[in-house]
Amino acid sequence: MAADDDGLFALPVALPPPDTAFSPEPERAGAPLAVRMRPRTLADVVGQTHLLRPGAPLRRLAEGGEAASVLLYGPPGTGKTTLARLLADVSTRHFVALSALSSGVKELRDVMNDARRRRGRQTVLFVDEVHRFSRTQQDALLGAVEDRLVLLVAATTENPSFSVVSPLLSRMLVLQLRSLTEDEVRELLRRAVKDERGLDGSVTVSPEAEDALVRLSAGDARSALTALEASADGVTDTGGTVVDVPAVERAVAGTTVRYDRQGDQHHDVTSAFIKSIRGSDPDAALHYLARMLVAGEDPRFIARRLVVHASEDIGLADPTALQAAVAAAHTVQLIGMPEARLALAQATVHLAMAPKSNTVIVGIDEAMADVRAGSVGEIPAHLRYGRYTGARELGNAIGYRYPHRAAEGVLEQQYPPDELVGKDYYRPTRHGGERILHERLAALRRTVRGAER
Repeated sequence: MAADDDGLFALPVALPPPDTAFSPEPERAGAPLAVRMRPRTLADVVGQTHLLRPGAPLRRLAEGGEAASVLLYGPPGTGKTTLARLLADVSTRHFVALSALSSGVKELRDVMNDARRRRGRQTVLFVDEVHRFSRTQQDALLGAVEDRLVLLVAATTENPSFSVVSPLLSRMLVLQLRSLTEDEVRELLRRAVKDERGLDGSVTVSPEAEDALVRLSAGDARSALTALEASADGVTDTGGTVVDVPAVERAVAGTTVRYDRQGDQHHDVTSAFIKSIRGSDPDAALHYLARMLVAGEDPRFIARRLVVHASEDIGLADPTALQAAVAAAHTVQLIGMPEARLALAQATVHLAMAPKSNTVIVGIDEAMADVRAGSVGEIPAHLRYGRYTGARELGNAIGYRYPHRAAEGVLEQQYPPDELVGKDYYRPTRHGGERILHERLAALRRTVRGAER
């Protein structure tokens, strides 16, 4: 395999002949139900009404009007590829499709060169899974998109803010597709049962089984149709005609948790997990913990988030929170999954129910901000190290008062630099254990700083 001019290895891709537009994948006999039921027109598309309303950019592009390059971003099974393929029906445009899984810079250049030869006929380039393109490959699209040599229609399941380079993102309209609603999934299922391209009425689906299929799909049209097909095959193989709940259970082991450890769902679920703990909702926190565990998230990552959260949002309002989080992290290391889920769940509930205080993070962040801003000052001479030759002559350690010689173990003495005398970084709340600290710190400050301070 030869490297292209940028040193990247590219797999060969068969581009359409010079005068032949791309055509959608044929609905061949034996193709999966989801392929056979792929919409042929915009009118057949279920869902995404916010993108297909009259005048919307995607609709204008599909109807042959002028439009900017677009990036279709959304979960699997929401119609990204289908919508892009419908653009092949626009007779005035030349349509080329590439997959980022099997294409490189060379293939992109071939498309651009072909587009230049077709200056009288606009080229629409569809790139599926664009997030899999390297930065170099994405950069190769910039000039053509900027000059509208091609109209780029890219699809991705990952948040483009994390997966698409900023220069390319700024040249495109980002259109977010949404998971299908339960009613939309239900409409797709009923259409597939009746349509001659689908099951052609060979089976019926009980209301309970339909509800199960809708629930299992989690808004993913492809998942819903795949589960329906598997359930129907199981029924017809035994001579039956009714898809019921047991048939669905036999065909489908369980719902697919939508979660990408490197992408948008990873960040969204993690964010919801932490915010549920911060909001003192242990039930919601356990739900999001379960979603991460079922999806195969690294339990060490979860444990690290709990350890951070224990200090960030609880701190000394419950000093045992950090101990519980660290113990859960040690448990993950010592015994692993699946048993470690119990320690993670215990720590999650502990942290969710603990009194909350963010005074630790506020205090350290304010102190670091002051240091960065130059508020450092000279260390008071009596606090400096004095056990080296010449230290006494510099005044180091002279006048230091040893607190243990005081009856209460606390005495008046200046500890911060002159510029920071009287500065309060730690301001305990009256939540949980910090109620006691609030009162104690006030007394300590009166003694250490002197009553007049």
